[in-house]
Amino acid sequence: MSTNTIRWGLVGAGRIANTFVQDMTWVEHAKITAVAARSLNNARQFAAKHDIASAYEGYDTLFADPNIDAVYISTPHTLHFEQTRDALLAGKHVLCEKPFVVTPQQCETLTSLARDKGLFLMEAMWTWFLPAIKQAQRWVEQGRIGEITQIQADFGYPIEYGPDKREWNVELAGGCTFEMGIYPVALNRLFHRSDPVRMSVVGKRADNGADKRINVLFDFDASSAVLGASFESKLRNWAYIVGTQGYIAIPDFWRATTAELYELDNCIDSFVDNRSGSGFEYQIQHTVDSILNNKKESSVVTHADSLLFQQDIQQILAAF
Repeated sequence: MSTNTIRWGLVGAGRIANTFVQDMTWVEHAKITAVAARSLNNARQFAAKHDIASAYEGYDTLFADPNIDAVYISTPHTLHFEQTRDALLAGKHVLCEKPFVVTPQQCETLTSLARDKGLFLMEAMWTWFLPAIKQAQRWVEQGRIGEITQIQADFGYPIEYGPDKREWNVELAGGCTFEMGIYPVALNRLFHRSDPVRMSVVGKRADNGADKRINVLFDFDASSAVLGASFESKLRNWAYIVGTQGYIAIPDFWRATTAELYELDNCIDSFVDNRSGSGFEYQIQHTVDSILNNKKESSVVTHADSLLFQQDIQQILAAF
């Protein structure tokens, strides 16, 4: 590793990798030096578009590249486990897209391996790093909505059914819970730092068994969470953090740029982040800073957090 610059390799050259590269513009002490894809042509096109020095066919060559300190994985869900494992075994730090893996056991295996290897490993739950979400946390910590009584969050967009499409393909852990439900599940975990005492789920599956719609109620006794995800329709995609004295409304919470604080029907405070990038820059900077400071685990999205996401999703999918 160079003294103060983290050299990145990209595993995957799709849409999300494009966003990662664009947002790297606003990250200090970091540089992308290589990209790998299944097809060498795709990797070369991506590298040429973004002025990246090296392009590889397949991923093993990238993992073996001595000029790479950390990798960003943005491939389909079911590839995350093997690729993260191989990257860690090759001595690379890893930032892996959500959902991190597809079972709690895979999560535990990888976090244990990262600890054994002394490497930084984090799930790319970018929402948790957004300034608007951080502001909502501050308002809660300051007691401005009183005690939390309910979390409401949903995320859904219509995706035309096709059993071979990545989003629907059960061989690739397709379905709306892993693809979209991870966001409301994670938001609930950010504000509810305990396990629910009861859970109710209404879910519908497509002909191939992939989940196409879920509605979840978590009961915490003193509070509750109402979560939803859908491939059938566009949901509102807002989040509400509701308390005894007011509530916080977060439009498009998964990519939030704003948050509003309400007392009854009156908006008494608001926040706009005016960021330059898409929002990935915050999690990337956090990863870079963590590695440069020799941290092996994020102080924001911990290994334990990723395990809780996996356990929640497993329980949701087993309930219908």
